Amino acid sequence: MIDLAPLTRLGLLLVRPGMLVLSAPAFGGTYAPPMLKVGLVVMLALSMLPAAPLPSVDTPVALTTVIVREVMIGLSLGFGMRAITAGAEFAGYLAGYQLGFAYASVVDPQAGARNTVLSTMYGLVALMVFFAIDGHHLFLRGLAQSYHAMPIGPGHVDGSLAASVGRIFAMIFTVGVQLSAPVVIVLLVVELGLGLMGRAAPMLNLMSQAFPVRLIVGLLALAAVVRVIPDVIVRVVPHALEIAARLAAAFR
Repeated sequence: MIDLAPLTRLGLLLVRPGMLVLSAPAFGGTYAPPMLKVGLVVMLALSMLPAAPLPSVDTPVALTTVIVREVMIGLSLGFGMRAITAGAEFAGYLAGYQLGFAYASVVDPQAGARNTVLSTMYGLVALMVFFAIDGHHLFLRGLAQSYHAMPIGPGHVDGSLAASVGRIFAMIFTVGVQLSAPVVIVLLVVELGLGLMGRAAPMLNLMSQAFPVRLIVGLLALAAVVRVIPDVIVRVVPHALEIAARLAAAFR
């Protein structure tokens, strides 16, 4: 009779990096070819083999419990990375809505769905900065350290799960507001100025003239803000890794 215990333990080792690759845009996300993602998962699993003690699982119930825990830990690490690009995409949506680009959408390669032009641009710039500062190396080190802090095996859900999820959403909102606030504020001032001009000179046809003025000023503000995106991403990457570690630790 064939002993499937070694194969089962090796399969458990594939779960945590597999969820990281599936959920993190820097490691493929939803748009990378399946064979490439499978090869990356196997390579990461084999590289984690010295740091990950593989337990023996005897019953199907225990195996299911361990798999669910590994899935949640891997997704927690991936969501921390995904929150960075999500915050940048949220900023692009806010800025694009004020500029009037909300109706212009393209297929976003990171999400595999239609997204606004500025959201896609912000997300891609954030991803390029993430690679430029070796942010993916930080998350790979976090994956290796997670096997020391949370070895493969059964566990429990900690009460800090809800707080960690709230921190991730707060970080997305904070990054989005930081990157979009200059454009939104400038366009708000432009709207106020155009409104005052409309009250002072009602004969001006501001309905047809306001849009080009808003677009030109908004694009100038956007050109200035794009240069700030790398600084914001550099500051938020360690914070995202810390939140991801806390979220994963909730399944200790």
